[in-house]
Amino acid sequence: MATSLDQPAGRCYDIRMMDVLLLSRIQFAFTVAFHYLYPPLSIGLGIMLVLMEGLWLKTNQPIYHQMARFWTKVFALTFAIGVATGIVMEFEFGTNWATYSRYVGDVFGSALAAEGIFAFFLESGFLAVLLFGWDKVGRKMHFFSTCMVSLGAHFSAIWIVVANSWMQTPAGFRIEGEGLKARAVITDFWEMVFNPSSMDRLFHTLCGAWQAGAFLVVSVSAWYLLRKKHADFARASLRVGLTVGMAASLLQLVSGHSSAGGVAQNQPAKLAAFEGLYETQSRAPLALFGWVDEKSETVRGVEVPGLLSWLVHGDAAKPVKGLREFKPEDRPPVNRSFQYYHLMVAAGFGLIAVAGLGFLYFWRGSLFEKRWLLWLLVFSVLGPQLGNQAGWFAAETGRQPWIVYGLLRTSQGLSEVVKADMVLASLILFGFIYVLLFAVFVYLLNDKIQHGPDAADLMPSGKLALPMKH
Repeated sequence: MATSLDQPAGRCYDIRMMDVLLLSRIQFAFTVAFHYLYPPLSIGLGIMLVLMEGLWLKTNQPIYHQMARFWTKVFALTFAIGVATGIVMEFEFGTNWATYSRYVGDVFGSALAAEGIFAFFLESGFLAVLLFGWDKVGRKMHFFSTCMVSLGAHFSAIWIVVANSWMQTPAGFRIEGEGLKARAVITDFWEMVFNPSSMDRLFHTLCGAWQAGAFLVVSVSAWYLLRKKHADFARASLRVGLTVGMAASLLQLVSGHSSAGGVAQNQPAKLAAFEGLYETQSRAPLALFGWVDEKSETVRGVEVPGLLSWLVHGDAAKPVKGLREFKPEDRPPVNRSFQYYHLMVAAGFGLIAVAGLGFLYFWRGSLFEKRWLLWLLVFSVLGPQLGNQAGWFAAETGRQPWIVYGLLRTSQGLSEVVKADMVLASLILFGFIYVLLFAVFVYLLNDKIQHGPDAADLMPSGKLALPMKH
């Protein structure tokens, strides 16, 4: 592996620099975490719209047309807020993290450019037809537009995950220059795209997005059933939402296991932090929950002996590398990584349990009478958000102290001219604006939910009412 960037000459990492580093990391984490509320919903709702409109085309049942039109309005809201909050992060690369941008601009910039070409233009090109073309184009053309918008949302996830995965497991590049003039240059574009972690992380991310969209549909549908409103619409939406939610949750379990195996191979310090494992050992235990005392290097909690070795290697007798194999300055924050990771896992298994209960009672024909379960389904919308946020925090915290794993430390990626008071002021302003944006989002989403589906959508008009040609 290429050597990491040397510490810039003349830069003094005193307490003031640490303030800038801490504030810049908090600012980026805050803006990304807030932004990440919306893209998973857009991606997941995009899949839901394709299924609902596809069911309408196949069955010609008006209820599916009503579903597709209602959830299109919710999709438009989440898409708009997601675009508005995502732009900020790209500016932060040039303000707070200019050294990082200069060092990896050739690599990172290519992925962002690909997102703009293959994702944003595709989404925006067909979005107007999706939103406003219901009575102006034919059924098949509108369905094609829905598919293209959903595909564009998925392309966006692909290129962002590729860029972030390269930071986790860099490949397909070489380092040119030395010291402040050093930079990473792509030598093999496709090796960069298919770096060791990109496909596992992409599948894992998409499963989380599908869960987010599905459980939003489930939540709103259960709410309508509890309030005895829009009963036919709610039952039909709940069936589709539960089906997608259950499938995505089970796939998430598979993708999570595959992703963890990749972490064990490519980022062993991160896996050791996830499990609070300090000593390299065979029959390594899997921690179910607990607390890591980083001073004494011990875990207080419940562990299953040998399970981690078995999950990683398929053989409990094989060893798993512990944190003591790494220098203290190369270890991630252990307890925080441990807690974020286990919160993500708990959210994932919780969603499987909720979707499983929903399917069980639906199969028995008593789901719609179980008020306790309907309330559980209402709050299930929080599960994917909790899992997605915790998973992202685990991945990024577990990569520390590297901003590009093994190449560039986070402290080395800072801009040289940005001061702590600048970052603090912008962080406060961002916080104020994002609180307002979130309030607007909640208000508009609640307004759409309270209004509910339009009864007129059960009687499609215009070109969409024309019979399908066979």
